Amino acid sequence: MKKTFLFLVLFCVLSIPATSQVPNQSALSIGQIMRGEDFTGCLPTSIRWSEDSRTIYFSWNPDGDTLRSTYGADRTTGDIRKLTPAETRDLPEDGDESRDHSRKVYASQGDLFLLDRNTSEVRRITNTLERESDPQFSGDQGSVIYRAGNNLYRWSIGDGSTTQLTNFVAGAERSEPTGEQEAWLERDQMAVIGILAERKGEEESRKTREKALEFSRPKAVYLENRQLREMDIAPDLRHVVYHVVVPAGDRNTQVPDYVTGTGYTRELPARAKVGGPQDRHETWIFDRERDTAYRVDPTRIPGIRDKPAYLREYAKDPSAWVDTFEQAREVIIGRPVFSDGGRAVVDIHSEDQKDRWIMTLDRTDGTLRPIDRQHDDAWIGGPGIGWMDRGALGWIDESTVWFQSEESGYSHLYTADVSDGTIRALTRGEFEIQQVRLSRDRKTFYVTSNKQSPFEQHFYHLPAKGGPMVQITRAEGGHEVTLSPDEAWLAVRFSTNTSPWELYVMPNRPGADMKQVTESTTEAFRAYPWQSPEIVFVPARDGARVPASLYKPRDGKGNGAAVLFVHGAGYLQNVHRWWPSYYREHMFHQLLADNGFTVLALDFRASSGYGRDWRTAIYRHMGGADLDDQVDGAAYLVEEMGVDAGRIGIYGGSYGGFLTLMALCTSPGTFRSGAALRSVTDWAHYNHGYTSAILNTPVEDSLAYRRSSPIYYAEGLEGNLLMLHGMVDTNVHFQDIVRLSQRFIELEKENWELAVFPMEGHGFREASSWTDEYRRIYKLFLETLTEAGPPVK
Repeated sequence: MKKTFLFLVLFCVLSIPATSQVPNQSALSIGQIMRGEDFTGCLPTSIRWSEDSRTIYFSWNPDGDTLRSTYGADRTTGDIRKLTPAETRDLPEDGDESRDHSRKVYASQGDLFLLDRNTSEVRRITNTLERESDPQFSGDQGSVIYRAGNNLYRWSIGDGSTTQLTNFVAGAERSEPTGEQEAWLERDQMAVIGILAERKGEEESRKTREKALEFSRPKAVYLENRQLREMDIAPDLRHVVYHVVVPAGDRNTQVPDYVTGTGYTRELPARAKVGGPQDRHETWIFDRERDTAYRVDPTRIPGIRDKPAYLREYAKDPSAWVDTFEQAREVIIGRPVFSDGGRAVVDIHSEDQKDRWIMTLDRTDGTLRPIDRQHDDAWIGGPGIGWMDRGALGWIDESTVWFQSEESGYSHLYTADVSDGTIRALTRGEFEIQQVRLSRDRKTFYVTSNKQSPFEQHFYHLPAKGGPMVQITRAEGGHEVTLSPDEAWLAVRFSTNTSPWELYVMPNRPGADMKQVTESTTEAFRAYPWQSPEIVFVPARDGARVPASLYKPRDGKGNGAAVLFVHGAGYLQNVHRWWPSYYREHMFHQLLADNGFTVLALDFRASSGYGRDWRTAIYRHMGGADLDDQVDGAAYLVEEMGVDAGRIGIYGGSYGGFLTLMALCTSPGTFRSGAALRSVTDWAHYNHGYTSAILNTPVEDSLAYRRSSPIYYAEGLEGNLLMLHGMVDTNVHFQDIVRLSQRFIELEKENWELAVFPMEGHGFREASSWTDEYRRIYKLFLETLTEAGPPVK
């Protein structure tokens, strides 16, 4: 009852009325552009190749059907046809290739299949209700190893027989009586009650005989209170490296869902909050020959006891500061990557995200030996490096591994000789290596990079032993490349600022032409003269040049007002020459420009694509350098674009909503109005993985949280604030905006409003919600920025 009352109060009292009757001089309408792909056209996604490298398969919906379908395009002719559901079901999935690339094993809908690429014959390995997964070829290529439940199995390609390789058992083994009292009682019972002693003897004899009659089985390994996660077996099938998690039992938030099919409110399970108890990760090795399991000991990793530098600020006696912990920090050891000969290398991250180690793993005893240590006083990150990018690691030969590092300030590609520790940089410069794949013959890296420009992404070839990067794609824009199985062809999703993503095909060689395969945009979309925003550089107060997209008023007919757009995610790039992920906002900015507004969208500090220093500039202070960039952007608009300093607005969602709140609460007089969508209002209430990297934890670094959270600056609110939030947001919880609203009420603030969306989460789904949201935003800017009003309050 209380929850229902809260909903009615927020919805009826705090929300503002939407209106479709607002002046608009654009050929675009808000309702039109907020229909998303129903307006732009349904763009091709989920690109993959046929096994013979002749057909490109992709998800598409050119006819405006209810659902997308799978289509196939002939590489040579460009002919496209829609696959039947049965054909789609039977398409091979990604999987493991044999060493000679003639066979492929893969999982589909919980069963396993073996494909012979020479004959196109598909052999079904399993047909069970139990789910089998993670298939791979054994080192001798004669078997397929796979997982079912908590165990590994071997299926012989030759005779089709199946053998269980491990016996991991949930819970604890039944133990004998422990403690002196229990042992004494048992001995006494056997001495006093003769029948008990006889029966025990009979039972022990029976067990001995049964054991003698048993076939050889894998030894039971009891998991006790641990949860089994990944398992990997060495090529010779002797050692199994497995990862377990000891749950911390942290408390999760429950998000109420008011509008349901049953008519009853339900609770949606959501995440815990930053700084709570964290699961403990352990890596173990099971030796199948010795029937023994032993833990990989991380406590001797170099630097594992180093204290983060920020803790010095909280030392009660700085003169007695000690820069090491007594206990080792917690780490997460990644899955081992095995060479053909069975050597193992692992990627290890500290739980506090300050360190990353590349180390060899001796599977005979669990010993770790260092190859490379990457440390950052802020947090480890960057393409192929950070918390979410594990896996950018592999073997070139039996003595050489490759990996990425930000040692130079930008994510680059390195090799290391595991025998003598020699590390070599294969790429250098003020650009990033964003994706890496090693060719079949291990002589060439296929690389995606922004080497040409921070605002373009291209595909390159790079010799595995070092040499110049050879650019393959040439057109100005963004390229998302999918390599054919024979590595001779590229399926390319390509776009520009004015042309959304389409599918192209080209040979995998320099100078080749891209041939367009799909045409997805609608007639209505093509009828509008889309503006490619100008890329400018805003001079920041610290001397930096901040990249920004500038949308100028159509035909130079400006109204003197401007809007700054703040992208979400923090670590994301929005200034570039390809079709943006924020494409609705991109179209909305065209509409604003048609109505005389100047729009500026910055890649502020913490945005991706610009290297380590840019990425970590917000460490311990979100709303610091990144907000300064917005304020400096407003000054740029006044000085360079002739914008009226009293008529500037700002808006954004998620991280952009957070910065909008910080702008209106901490930068008085800069912005007359702002719209904050799905905003974080207090970082102590966000998730652990993202937030603890940037701000550490609330208990250990309370200063960072206090200076970074809008709720502590609510008293400083000036200007006209519109907040918008989905009520079933399981990412940035609706609770966030409710808490800030209560703070505004207690402070008797009047210049704020809240619009709620009862059936929307963090990313809106319904066109009606998008439309309602952006009509409110447009109305706010139209009413507060198009005429000189009273001073900002």
